[in-house]
Amino acid sequence: MPRIVPLRLATLAALVVVVVMSSTVYADETGATALTERDKWFGVAATIGVAVAAFGGALGQGRAASAALQGIARNPTASPKLFAPMIIGLALIESLVIYSLVAFFAMLYKIH
Repeated sequence: MPRIVPLRLATLAALVVVVVMSSTVYADETGATALTERDKWFGVAATIGVAVAAFGGALGQGRAASAALQGIARNPTASPKLFAPMIIGLALIESLVIYSLVAFFAMLYKIH
């Protein structure tokens, strides 16, 4: 147990150093990449959009899996008939979240 405390302190110290130094390491000294107010709001909107998509996708996947598992629990012989459509449905739900992530990166690279 006593070895865990120094390890946590070392990890915390390393994290503080990384956070403090990252602003100076990646600072743009020329000022050539100044973002406009519109670009900043595009970034905020894209970030919120990805968060909402991830939340909605997780909620949808949870409900789809729950419904499939309840169906299997009520009728175990229907398991092969429910498993494949459930996996396909989960893949389609996840693809919508991935599309929103692709749109986020497209907006991010268009801004910069």
